[in-house]
Order: sequence, then C-alpha cells, then structure tokens
Amino acid sequence: MNQIGIFYGSTTGNTRDVSQKLYEALGESQAEIHDIRETTGSEMAAYEKLIFSVSTWGVGDLQDDWEEFLPTLDTIDFTGKTVAIMGLGDQQNYPDNFVDCMQILAKKVAECGGRIVGETSTEGYVFSASKAVRNRQFLGLVIDEDNQANMTTARIQGWIEILKKAFQ
Repeated sequence: MNQIGIFYGSTTGNTRDVSQKLYEALGESQAEIHDIRETTGSEMAAYEKLIFSVSTWGVGDLQDDWEEFLPTLDTIDFTGKTVAIMGLGDQQNYPDNFVDCMQILAKKVAECGGRIVGETSTEGYVFSASKAVRNRQFLGLVIDEDNQANMTTARIQGWIEILKKAFQ
C-alpha cells in the first residue's frame, strides 16, 4: 500500500482531472487514486494519510458521489489518520457559498477522530462567504477551474509542499 490515498468524486470531470494532476505531482510511489463511487469503507480505512477531493454543487452541497458515500465515513475510525481536503468551486457564480462542501467533509472527519491538515490562504480568490474558511484560511486547497484554471498547477505544487510537512 502506498502512503497517501486520494479519493475523488466527479460529475463533470473537473475534479477527476485535477485529482489526477495532484496524483501525478505526488508520484505513484507516494499515492494511489480512487474514485469514491467505486470505493469501500475498508479500502479508505487502510490509509493513514488521505486526500479527499470534492466539488460544491447547488447551494453548498456535496458532489453526488460524495453525498452517497458520506454515511460510510461514519463507519471508519479516523483516529490517528491525517486528512487533507481539496475543494473545487466557482467563486464568480457561487460567491456566497464558495467551496462550502469542504466543511462538510472536514466536520465528518473530525467527528470520527481524524485530523485535518493542509490549510491554504484565501488570498487570490474573490468571494463573499465560505463555510470552508477558518481564521482566514481555507480548510485545504481550493481550485477554481472555471475562473482560474491557469493557477491550478502552481496551487497544487504549493500545496504539496504544505502536505509534506503536515503528513510527517
């Protein structure tokens, strides 16, 4: 088993594609990538270090595959596990609930004993409100493929440096 399990849910393909970029940047010797639609709780529980990749839909809702998997998270003991979250959102069209879905997963992991790492700055984003912000930091990496796709690679690279320290 490799060190980091990356779990994504994707409706339009953006989250899958960005998760693939993250996986490639980490390297296959460091990570394994999983579509949450095809994942079991025991597969996820086998990892000590995890990355959840999710997009916000509607008014702050989880992507459908993650919504369906959410009850399974209750069956996993996250004690001793470290989880980072990458959220995709559209700050221009959804400025009032930008990447809110990240908070849903972070809360669930914390309830199940896990530790959330990988916070990033809110600088460089324009939005009105987000439940994914704590102390002027996002709960993880935020990607906006609709409005800032040209920044995705650099943001992933910067986040990997944060994760290297956080996953120690």
